[in-house]
Amino acid sequence: MKATIAALFAITLVACSSHPLEAPPPPAFVNAVPDNWLQAQTKKSQEKADYIQSHQTAYDWFSNFAFSEVDGIPYIALKLLPKLAPELWGSEENFLDAVGLFIDERQKSYPVARGIGFSGLSRAETQGNIDYASFTCGACHIGRVRLENGQIDYLDGGSNATFNIVQFRVRLYQTLQKAYAGETGDNKYQLLTQKLLNALDTTHQQNPNYFYKNYQSVGRNFDTDYEAGQVSLFKKNAAQTIKKFAQRAEAEYDGFGALVAKNYAGFESAMVAGFPGMADATGLSAVNGYIGLRNIPILKWFAGISLPPEPGITDFMSVWEQDKRRASWDESHKRLINGGGQWNGNVPMPIYRNLIAMLTLGLEKTDVRNAVFTEELLDGLPATPYPFAVDINLAKQGQALFAEHCADCHQPKNGKVYDNLGTSLKRAYVVGALLNYAARKTLYDNCSPDTTVNLDGKAIKPCAEFDGVSLTGKKDLLMSPKDEHHGYNALPLSGIWAQAPYLHNGTVPTVYHLLVPDERPASFIKSRLDYDQKFLGFSWDPQQATGQNEGYPFQANAIPALSNKGHDKDIVEGKKTYRLNWSGDKQGALAIIEYMKTL
Repeated sequence: MKATIAALFAITLVACSSHPLEAPPPPAFVNAVPDNWLQAQTKKSQEKADYIQSHQTAYDWFSNFAFSEVDGIPYIALKLLPKLAPELWGSEENFLDAVGLFIDERQKSYPVARGIGFSGLSRAETQGNIDYASFTCGACHIGRVRLENGQIDYLDGGSNATFNIVQFRVRLYQTLQKAYAGETGDNKYQLLTQKLLNALDTTHQQNPNYFYKNYQSVGRNFDTDYEAGQVSLFKKNAAQTIKKFAQRAEAEYDGFGALVAKNYAGFESAMVAGFPGMADATGLSAVNGYIGLRNIPILKWFAGISLPPEPGITDFMSVWEQDKRRASWDESHKRLINGGGQWNGNVPMPIYRNLIAMLTLGLEKTDVRNAVFTEELLDGLPATPYPFAVDINLAKQGQALFAEHCADCHQPKNGKVYDNLGTSLKRAYVVGALLNYAARKTLYDNCSPDTTVNLDGKAIKPCAEFDGVSLTGKKDLLMSPKDEHHGYNALPLSGIWAQAPYLHNGTVPTVYHLLVPDERPASFIKSRLDYDQKFLGFSWDPQQATGQNEGYPFQANAIPALSNKGHDKDIVEGKKTYRLNWSGDKQGALAIIEYMKTL
């Protein structure tokens, strides 16, 4: 994206494609192409493995630990869902494969799919309470890619393109309705309780390790005795526990229906089916407030306007190398600038980014330790390196083009919000004044400057300061001012190969189609694990046989919020022209693609 390449230079580039140009020294924030990609790839992979090993506790919290010790889905009830409605759930080995959660081969002994955590892992007193389950950060942010030899490479900190959070809620609701068998009022909860307890007794008698599979974690064994203790605890207050769980599930389903009716008219069936790898996370968060307000007569009128004013469906984003997005203080220490999270930078501080993601689940009390450990992990977690071959000569040509046209916007800590790229701005307007206020209040209530948590025996105050500056009296900074995020950040491009599909709403399947907008398909296949190495994106072509029955048809432009327009016209800033449309220079586009593989 910088000054237009002179015609002579463009001609020379094409003419000398077999004789690579010697790339000039790149700006400090542009990575140089390694001379040997295999060596560089091996080194990057080892650096990531070493980093995770040195942050193992933080990684475990990110991937396996529940968001609350006192709230969520009762773990035993979760694992009994396929006993109530087997036709709605997946395989016997992993019933959650029906909603895109997978068994991670790196921890095959874990008792449930990757992306589900349970509170027994974090609770100090072994049998102090029943185990509650929730999604973990890893549900959305541990992805997969299939290698050429058929093996799976795991993308820690990437995005899980198969996870369908909406479908989980829908199937949970349908399971409850089946169990109710037409009963209403308290009768339906009594019937549900009896069916769950019957299923529990039958299942546990057949296999006393059904729920925990004798899983062993650091310092804790989830063996037969532990399981028996949890079963006993669950039975003690089963009626109350199950009724609360069912009522919450029903409220979430109804609240999501209200969100869909408000912002997705005419698109309801698609939204209720859900989009693997995507979600209206802001809407799901707001649904929790909607649920509370609608039950208070004096506030019931506010329930509808508490939902976002625009559709906000987006792709899950990668979360590695958060240090490149870290905001900083201005000189007066009154504002946070040059960074921030989410697609438009509206949550500037990392710990609150983590908390707001946790609050999407509507938990009454979150475990702040999870947000603390996740911040520690993600700050410097390296991107997963591109796992396939790279044409080094072509990549070096692409480096020069990238430095000229792309690097200025996509450099680390560029906090600018772009509203001039022609992309749909629907997502950029979802956080109005009411949601901004509600988010700041909820975040502050969960973690204020006075909040104390215990980490490894040491009491700390994780929200007392940011980069050495006290946060006392700075509640307004937990969310950036609502008028400062009406657009999108140009994110750093580390591991961009694994972020496909592209644009914030995932409507462009590959980097090639991003750079060559004339060829963007109106429909393609999402959520395949095979990879298109030429165009840089997951296998997307409906006509291309992959040998795997996976993925789903996706229709771009079905609604304005899913427009695949944008990032498709050259832009001028001052005397500089940045080329965004490479349709007239596909050789240049392919060179940039080759370079991006090395990031």
